[in-house]
Amino acid sequence: MPGRFSQLLDPARIQLKIANTKRTAALHEVAAQLASHPSVTNFDGFYAELLARDRLDTTSLGHGFAVPHARTEHVQQIVLAVGRSDQGVLFDQGETVRVMFMLGTPKNRPGDYLQMLSILCRLLKSPDNREAFLTATTPEEFIRAVTEAENKLLGSA
Repeated sequence: MPGRFSQLLDPARIQLKIANTKRTAALHEVAAQLASHPSVTNFDGFYAELLARDRLDTTSLGHGFAVPHARTEHVQQIVLAVGRSDQGVLFDQGETVRVMFMLGTPKNRPGDYLQMLSILCRLLKSPDNREAFLTATTPEEFIRAVTEAENKLLGSA
């Protein structure tokens, strides 16, 4: 289990210009980054559970950020993909989401998801952090912004 949210980030799984503006298509575009992840044992099963969870209740956290997620048997370890949209994706109650942090968590490890969600929510409380996540120009810069924000939040240790 990662101790830090930033440890889940991989430049190959951060897409800063998602093309789709319709919710399901955008979710699939972001999720597709996890299709080749070594910890995803069944991408179609994972994606089906992600969509089912997303239909239950909004995954929007406000301020243009969302955390679509699934607790599933189709991942061996917690996985993360990030998608950012310049135009935004319409979520529930008219909320326009600009950044999606998509998590897949093993069903038998709910603590992993709760720990990572807690850190992410605390990071997103800061307007400066949100702005840094929205303006990073490369996946590496995005990772640097998350890492720096997390270091300030949790300490550099």
